[in-house]
Amino acid sequence: MDTIKVTILGSGTCVPSLKRSSCSVLMDINGTKLLFDLGVGTMRRLLEAGTIISEISHLFFSHLHPDHTGEFVPFLFATKYPETYCRRTPFTVAGARGLKDFYDGLRKVYGHWIELQDGILNIIEFDNTAPDRLALKVFDVESMPMEHIESSIGFRITTPDGISVAYTGDTDLCDSAVTLAKNADLLICESALPDGMKVPGHLTPSLAGDIATQAKARQLVLTHFYPECDMIDIEAECRKTYHGPLILAEDLMQIEVSASTSVT
Repeated sequence: MDTIKVTILGSGTCVPSLKRSSCSVLMDINGTKLLFDLGVGTMRRLLEAGTIISEISHLFFSHLHPDHTGEFVPFLFATKYPETYCRRTPFTVAGARGLKDFYDGLRKVYGHWIELQDGILNIIEFDNTAPDRLALKVFDVESMPMEHIESSIGFRITTPDGISVAYTGDTDLCDSAVTLAKNADLLICESALPDGMKVPGHLTPSLAGDIATQAKARQLVLTHFYPECDMIDIEAECRKTYHGPLILAEDLMQIEVSASTSVT
């Protein structure tokens, strides 16, 4: 039976914090390692989780804001290091349309310092206006446009045995978030600010709970917390709309997603 081992690498935002790094999630599917977003602090958290960057086979960007892409340049630069971290096998970077232009812009600034050998880096762009899908040997990935900025998409990973994890990235309440998470074994959903501090383009605990309830997700993880979230009872706010298994993300938290999900 397949297992997806989820590690929350960064449960925070752009606000500097000793407790929470910027957004990032690691998924390990029977040894194949996928990285979702790459905010500041991610590479250190990867090491703390027992993973080096050359083990990452796929990097998925939910959108191109700095708190989700801030360590992309250091990641590429470190990949050129000629010893432990030197990339010898191809890897894929995926995101919405505009990702290639984003990378080309970085190359204009940093030049050969982030340019890798031919055939090592593969860039894939998903449709940011409609559902999209890519079938691979170890997993399938589906994407849906999210309600945040133009480049915002959420991802759903499904194994051959049917184990599924949905990751919204940043989003407001929208039907596509519900569709993305439909019957998922685990939904990793942003919950940026308390209910009383709602801002456009982001969710609150009760809105995230509403998505999970509508989607009938088996388990919900709330993440992407601004500091204001540490001052209130996030769980109580989420319980207004969601009554299933609930986890409040912390950096380096691990969740085994299988027929019987567990948290460490």
